[in-house]
Amino acid sequence: MAKFRYKLQSVLDIKEKLENQEKIAFGLASAKLLEEQEVLKNLMIQKAGYDRQARKLVEGKIDVLEINACRKAVETMKTRIRGQMFYVHQAEKQLELVRQRLNEVMIERKTYEKLKEKRFEEFKAELAHEESKEVDELVSYTYHQNEE
Repeated sequence: MAKFRYKLQSVLDIKEKLENQEKIAFGLASAKLLEEQEVLKNLMIQKAGYDRQARKLVEGKIDVLEINACRKAVETMKTRIRGQMFYVHQAEKQLELVRQRLNEVMIERKTYEKLKEKRFEEFKAELAHEESKEVDELVSYTYHQNEE
């Protein structure tokens, strides 16, 4: 019996490996985004703590040095938050780039899989045609044997 061999199997294997690599890259980019978002959240929590502390300092006995120090801390936190927002935005852009690459690689792999399936269906049809031909020859041969 004939065996099905797909000529582009090596290409399909490479496409599957590339897809796996892109999935790993996507996972890493996603983890990086989550990490940057967590840092941003922590900075915002820290800033909120400084804001509360600044309000408490203004309410009670006024200590100008402490109030100024607290205001500087709040301004520093604002700057750090803006910087962290930049990093979050970069991580989001990187994640989107990796997502697009992954999508392209998946489409290529699926295309090669469809080609393989189509070729396999053609192979089965050829095989069925050959079997039908052999059966016809066998029937024809036995019919002619019985006539003699």
